[in-house]
Amino acid sequence: MISEHASPLAAIGGVDAGGQNIYVANVARQLVSRGYRVDIFTRRDAPSLPDVVPVGRNIRVVHVPAGPPREIPKEQLLPHMHEFAEFMVRYCAQATPGYDILHANFFMSGQVGMRVRQVLDIPLVVTFHALGQVRRQCQGASDTFPDERIQIERALARTADAIIAECPQDEADLVSLYDADPHRIEIVPCGFDAHEFHPVTRANARAALGWDDDEFAILQLGRLVPRKGIDNVIHALRILLDDAACERNVRLHVVGGPDYNVDFSHCEELARLARLAGDLGVADHVDFVGRRDRDALRDFYSAADVFVTTPWYEPFGITPVEAMACATPVIGSDVGGIRTTVVDGETGFLVPAKHPEALAERLAQLRDDRCLAHRLGLAGARRANRHFTWSGVADQLCAVYSRLASAQRSKATVVPLPPVRTMTIKPAVPVTATLKESIR
Repeated sequence: MISEHASPLAAIGGVDAGGQNIYVANVARQLVSRGYRVDIFTRRDAPSLPDVVPVGRNIRVVHVPAGPPREIPKEQLLPHMHEFAEFMVRYCAQATPGYDILHANFFMSGQVGMRVRQVLDIPLVVTFHALGQVRRQCQGASDTFPDERIQIERALARTADAIIAECPQDEADLVSLYDADPHRIEIVPCGFDAHEFHPVTRANARAALGWDDDEFAILQLGRLVPRKGIDNVIHALRILLDDAACERNVRLHVVGGPDYNVDFSHCEELARLARLAGDLGVADHVDFVGRRDRDALRDFYSAADVFVTTPWYEPFGITPVEAMACATPVIGSDVGGIRTTVVDGETGFLVPAKHPEALAERLAQLRDDRCLAHRLGLAGARRANRHFTWSGVADQLCAVYSRLASAQRSKATVVPLPPVRTMTIKPAVPVTATLKESIR
């Protein structure tokens, strides 16, 4: 597995640490449980990191020297991918036993994978996790990835042996924007770990977190970057508080950021959101929690009355699935993978992105109808366990890997036949139209 900026060892919640890190770590664990051995190649971003870190049984993280050994925003990593690729070519050429499959995550890992595939003829699978053209449409000038990203993604769409789309919208974008061959696209979603995320009694979860028993608790959890639309949730909170019918105390809990103890000077987006809450007069109703470890998140999901995620663009979105697994209703923006995971009116609600009025309306509905919220939450838990477990994800990926590896073995064992001498044979009888048709 290649994941140039998203190491499975990284702390989740930072600017460049989120769903891709979770995806790589969980897929690797599931593959090992099925008898695979997995090496994960990621860029060395600190000088003290060992060359190779064993992670449990049959998983290793290989730290690749590519650029200076320090944190670099992923938007600035492309110039270092040549060094990354050449290291991988050397490493893979010497590996015993050799690798059967390359699974690249993100376009820069895909670029590395193309080079390794070119030299060593190892089948290449790619999961983009986000597409440059869609991102640019949604973010405009705030998208700071280099223009070369689009060309690299186009090359991958043409040459990868298999492309993993995370939802139907992802597949449609690959076909319409990149001319990808639909026959080489497999739709495989992201998932959740059922041991990690399951319902906890709301009273117990709130007691563990110190939340008020009767407050209407709105949860926003994930990376703190502008495209996640957290400002939209704060605007909706202002509208909700202006509702004269509101009798319950309403509180928005925002989990994420670089620090356990919130320091607004360490995160520009966190500072921006805090200023917005102050400007709108809702600061007393917003709890900026800070970063929390994965083993603490189940309590947050279970303690909330509703989980809200309203990004402008979301290729899949793992947090809505985790919330559903904890039997919490989800309100999400009607974009990307969220429109696949959340069933409007059944497991939660879909609302337009950047539309705080629509979000506030749905929040008020769940605030005032606890039976509805409970029913949506239970339906969400059933849906998550039926369709979005990491075990199910791994089963689908293994089918892709197996097909490609079998084709590669068949190609390697084909024995070329000796050249056949050709002769021109003159027909003994005139060739009739009927005979022509039978020959054809």
